[in-house]
Formats: sequence, C-alpha cells, structure tokens
Amino acid sequence: MNESVQQTLPQHYHRIDQATRESGFTMASDIQTCSLLRTLASTKPGGSFLELGTGTGLSTSWILDGMDQESHLVSVDNDKAVLDIATTYLGNDPRLELVCADGEAWLNANKDMKYDYIFADTWHGKYLMLEEALSMLKKGGLYILDDMLPQPNWPDGHQEKAHKLVAALDARPDLWVTKQHWATGIIIATKK
Repeated sequence: MNESVQQTLPQHYHRIDQATRESGFTMASDIQTCSLLRTLASTKPGGSFLELGTGTGLSTSWILDGMDQESHLVSVDNDKAVLDIATTYLGNDPRLELVCADGEAWLNANKDMKYDYIFADTWHGKYLMLEEALSMLKKGGLYILDDMLPQPNWPDGHQEKAHKLVAALDARPDLWVTKQHWATGIIIATKK
C-alpha cells in the first residue's frame, strides 16, 4: 500500500469541484476524507444520514455514492450561494434533501430525529451544540469529523477549541472514539 490516491470519483465530482474553485469556496473536504465518507456510508444500508455543512456538495456526492437506494441523506448549510452548487449537480437525487438553514435553528427544530450516520463539517453539531447532535445518533451510528489537524484557514485560538472538542468526545462513556492522524485529521465515533 502507498499514499497515492486512485479513486473512482462520484458522477458529478469534477463539475462540482470546478464550480467550487470558481466560487472561491475553500472549505471543501479533501479527497481522502471523501473516500472514507463513501466507504463508511456503504456500511449503513437503508440508513438515515445527516450532513451538517453541505458546502458546495463535494462531500455530499461521495456520501451519496456510498449509500444504497433505500437510504436518505439530509444535508444542511446556511450559505445559499454554495448550496446552489450542490443543488445544481445533486438536487435531482431522490435520496437527498438539501436544506438551507441556520445550523442552530435546524438542530433545535429537528432534535427528535435519529440518524445512522452524521458527518459534522461545520460549527453546529461539532463545536457548537455537540450534545444536541450526538443525541440524534442512533445506537451503532457513526459520528464523523474532519479538519481536526491544524488547517491553514483556522482562525486564532481554534487549536484550543479542537483540543477541547477531542477531550469532550474522549470523556463520553456512550461513544467509542477513534482519532486518525491522516488526511485533515479524522475522528470517527460510534454510539455504544
């Protein structure tokens, strides 16, 4: 095994990637993370999926690629401009529900929903409202984070927030947590 990445890409990946670059959006998940998201998605046949932080839909396309036809993905973002890119290329997939909403408002309004798989790629559900997001995770469900290693776009003081988040996850008796010093820094947790 080596570090080269040779992946079968999702159907709309190149077009979404081009639109992402043209838009100036710089927060998209890297290809290694996306490959892992697809692999993990395939472990939840007939599953209910939640993505907090759609962005332009790059990671969304990989999650959809791993899902079977009986699964459903809700993907939430508060930025209509980037969400429009995801809608253009992925909006016709009947398994996908794209939602333009504030993360806090959406989590509060949907707190009784339960998911087999949560990819938290924005502040809400990760650094804010962690407890609310984790309460939506089914037993055996996967909670996935990326960008846990220092990133060039991190604001001052963000390293401290990342350390506190990792400590909070490690301290939870209801989760098994694996931290990977790979890609942009991945955490995968599952609810006991």
